[in-house]
Amino acid sequence: MKAKILREYAKLIAQKGVNIQKGQEVWITASLDQPNFVEMLVKECYALGAKKVVVDWVCDKLTVLDSKYMTQEALNEMPNWQIEKMKYQAEVLPARIYLDSDDPDGMKYARQDKLANERIAKYAIRKPYIDAMDNKYQWCIAAVAGRDWAKKVFPGESPAKAVEKLWEAILYTSRAQSTPIENWNKHNKDLHAKCDYLNSLGLKYLQYSASNGTNLRVELLENANFLAGSEKSLQGIEFNPNIPSEEVFTTPKAGAAEGIVYSTKPLSYQGALIENFYVKFEGGKVSEVHAEKNEELLRQMVSMDDGAKMLGECALVPYDSPINNSGILFYNTLFDENASCHLALGRGFSNCIKDFDKYTQEDFDKMGVNTSMIHVDFMIGDSTLDIVGETKDGRKIQIFKDGNWAF
Repeated sequence: MKAKILREYAKLIAQKGVNIQKGQEVWITASLDQPNFVEMLVKECYALGAKKVVVDWVCDKLTVLDSKYMTQEALNEMPNWQIEKMKYQAEVLPARIYLDSDDPDGMKYARQDKLANERIAKYAIRKPYIDAMDNKYQWCIAAVAGRDWAKKVFPGESPAKAVEKLWEAILYTSRAQSTPIENWNKHNKDLHAKCDYLNSLGLKYLQYSASNGTNLRVELLENANFLAGSEKSLQGIEFNPNIPSEEVFTTPKAGAAEGIVYSTKPLSYQGALIENFYVKFEGGKVSEVHAEKNEELLRQMVSMDDGAKMLGECALVPYDSPINNSGILFYNTLFDENASCHLALGRGFSNCIKDFDKYTQEDFDKMGVNTSMIHVDFMIGDSTLDIVGETKDGRKIQIFKDGNWAF
């Protein structure tokens, strides 16, 4: 891919993604295979006036080795320097950029049981800092074409050709071609208009149905809004947390879902793929799961904590979306979740609550905003999905028809 085009993409992430403010610190998380793009991105961050740019390098292959050879006790340890790092971030509130280029099968041979136990052990330590930073800083997840990921998406191509084709797909679906900033200004305006309409309806329930057997009823929070596209931090700074993004989403009421829902795309979780699965809810919580591939990993996921068994997000995405229309299965949640409607198990979004800045974490818990160490999106949309909204006064309004917006 031409360097000029990639520099424009880097500028989109820095300017429209996290919207770096002069004098602000920036922290980038990226894989070891992306030094060239990271260098471009760092330059763009400094061009916007960043005070300091810190890069955290990660590598799935090293994580796999850790899971195999470290004891559980050693994995669970959180040394002082890691705690001080989180404390520093909670105080400074740097803009956070996460670059995703991971191989969808990169954690295939990891000891997932040990990694799950590590996550549980460390969450109690991490949670106060997560809560302290919630809604206060800008963040953005964007993608970079990794070689192994590209070969998974385009297995019949040479490595170089596969990477080029993946870059083309990333830039197209991220609206990063031609005039990226202008594209996103227009896109945000359209998404916000849909939110305004949905928020005007006073919806209390969403009823999902599809030809694959999906039949699910979800209760919404009375004081929750639908959000989409750009958001604002508590400091009043606008940013786009996901590039790409086609979703209009809200946080449902924790423990208030009944029925069954079938996946329509593979779920990449902890570096492994869970395929052809369903999730059944009874009494608001997951009561049964089944998957043709990696069912045990799915069971492990919904057992991470009590909140992992409840919904934290309902996201509306038209089947007629740029990502779905590309005909590409990305094996990556950032993209596949924006190809069609999806749900998320785990942590809900407190910023969906009206006047969220006036409430404490305890308030959100009482309202029914789900709390969990996970937030995992899985795709449920297809060309037959219907969604009917029921209002507080009992009116029924068609929201989605045959996989697309009905209004």
